[in-house]
Amino acid sequence: MLQAKPKLNGLVLTGGQSLRMGHDKSTINWFGKEQRYYMADLLKEYCDEVYISCRAEQQQEVAADYPTLPDTFTGLGPFGAILSAFREKPDNARLVVACDMPLLGAETFKHLITNRNPSAIATAYESAFDGFPEPLITIWEPKSYPVSLAYLAQGYSCPRKVLINNDTTLLKPLNADELTNVNTPDDFDKIKRQIHQKIPQPNYGARFFEI
Repeated sequence: MLQAKPKLNGLVLTGGQSLRMGHDKSTINWFGKEQRYYMADLLKEYCDEVYISCRAEQQQEVAADYPTLPDTFTGLGPFGAILSAFREKPDNARLVVACDMPLLGAETFKHLITNRNPSAIATAYESAFDGFPEPLITIWEPKSYPVSLAYLAQGYSCPRKVLINNDTTLLKPLNADELTNVNTPDDFDKIKRQIHQKIPQPNYGARFFEI
C-alpha cells in the first residue's frame, strides 16, 4: 500500500538579519521581482499553501497577497521559523527554502518532491561541501516536530543536527551550484555574474539585481 503523504506547504525563510550582506537579502531583485516573492511563486507550483516566514515586525513589509507566518519561537533563526510553522499547522509537511539561494530552479524542487519519503522525518539534499544534510532546502515531515522540540528542550537549536541524528532521506543534488547561499556583497557579485551569463540580456536587462 502506498503511504498517505501529509499535505505539503511551502515556507520561504526571510527572517534573518542579513548582517553580513548589509541589507535584506529577501528583497534583492534577481529575476524581476523581490526574491521572497519569486521563491514563493515558484513553490506555489508544488505546494498546497505557501507562506513567507518572517519576524513579527517584518509582516507589514510583505505584500498583502503573500501570506506570512511570523516567528513564535523567537531568537532561534531558521530552527525557530520551522518550529513556528509546525506550531501553526502540526499535521502538514513543510518544504522549507531559504531566500538566499537564487540559483535554485524548478528541477531541484521537482526532484526533491518526487523522491520525498514521508516515512522519514525529512527529505533533504546532501551538501556538496561536507556531505551533511542541507536543512534550508528540505521537506520536513510532521513527525519531525516532536523530535525538534525534544532537541530544543536539550538546548539545541540547529536544524542540521536534527537531520544528521535522525532518520533523514538524503538525496544528491542535481546541480550542487543551485544550493549556493548568497551571504555577502562578494557572494552577490559572484552570483550576479553567473546569472548575467545565463540570461539573454535584451529580454531582461536592467530589471535584475536591484537591491
